[in-house]
Parts: sequence; C-alpha cells; structure tokens
Amino acid sequence: MSLLRTHGLTAGYGPVTVLQGLDLEVNEGEIVVMLGANGAGKTTTLRAISGIIARQGTVELFGQEMHKASPDAIVRAGVAQVPQGRGTFPELSVEDNLRAGAYVRHDGASAIADDIAKWFEVFPRLAERREQRAGSLSGGEQQMLAIARALMSRPKLLLCDEPSMGLAPLITQELFEVIERLNREEGLSVLLVEQNANLAMHMASRVYLLETGSIVASGSAAEIGADDTIRKAYLGF
Repeated sequence: MSLLRTHGLTAGYGPVTVLQGLDLEVNEGEIVVMLGANGAGKTTTLRAISGIIARQGTVELFGQEMHKASPDAIVRAGVAQVPQGRGTFPELSVEDNLRAGAYVRHDGASAIADDIAKWFEVFPRLAERREQRAGSLSGGEQQMLAIARALMSRPKLLLCDEPSMGLAPLITQELFEVIERLNREEGLSVLLVEQNANLAMHMASRVYLLETGSIVASGSAAEIGADDTIRKAYLGF
C-alpha cells in the first residue's frame, strides 16, 4: 500500500523554484532514503510534503489528495516530521516537549503518559533528563528528543531530515538503530533525508538521488549501490 505518492511536485521560495516536478513514493513498511548534495532540494521536498511551503503538483497521503492541506491537517492524517536542526522547544522540559508532540491526539492523558514512558524506555538518557530544559541537552540528546516528540503523534509516516547532522558517529549509529527497530517491529514507514550515504544505504528499502531539484536516479538500495557510476558520482564510496 502506498502511504505517500507525489506527482509533478514543484516548490520553492518566492520567485526561486527549487523542486522540478518530483515523482516519488513511499510504501507501507518501507524506509526510503533521499540522497543528494547540499542544495539539491532534499529539505525542500520534505517541507513541501508537510505543507510548510507552497507547492504545486499532487501530494497523495494514505490514498487521499492532500496538496492543499495545511501542516496541521497533514500531521492529523498521520505524518510527522523531524526537521533539520532538531527544532525542539528549548525553554520547555524534556517531558513537556514530548507532551507537545501529542497535541493532535484525543485518546486521553493515560495513553499519552504510556507513550512518554515508552519513549523514555527507548531513549534512557531522556528519562534521566525529563525535567531538564531541552535547550540544555547535548546535540545527540536533542535529536533523540526531536525523534521521540515526533513519534508522540503516533504517525504512520515519519519524515526525517538529516538526523546525523553534527552528531558523533556512535550517537548517529544509535539513532539509526532505533529507526530501523521501529520500522521492523512497529511497521513505521520512513522517508529519510541523509548526507551519510553509506550508513543510510544499509537501512534503505529504496533510494532516490536528487540533483538540482530533480530525481536523477532511483531504485532499490542494492541496485543503486551496485551501479559504479552512480556510486562514485553521488555516494562517495
């Protein structure tokens, strides 16, 4: 089943068009990775899907056309985004950040408390700092919090924008292992934008390569990794 499908997705900022008619798809249970150099349009793609910026073309989520939907409606439909640079609420505590992530839910305080406990179990360092201001956390802890907060809305599709940015390799590996486990055990579908091509390719079901706002190659991780020309030109290994 297709959770996300775009056709002719075009978006940009003011008079500058960044995306040049993207066609992409994320199916149920997949981890789809989007790779490309800085400025290729990866972050813009996630913003357009989330409704944060104006876009043209088709954005279909869970079988419904959503290209005119507001960011709030897209979250309510079952999409959550972890933005580049983490984007936590720095003045709020860790626990209050998690509660903020559940703002679209209507299943009661008990269910929300259960999910907070669940993510504290997944990320024990957050549990240790539950009363601490988010802005005082380390970079790795802030990224853990950003991911946990996004998951508090119980999304079907998680959009992750450069989760490894500025993090030590061990922290990056830990975060990616959590994403893989959630995909494997809970069926969470993921569209992942990532600069660490080698690490991302190991967890990907499928891969899209972007260059100046256009998809220049796509296929399974095995197909992309086996193509020497693509690998050397775009993946750097």
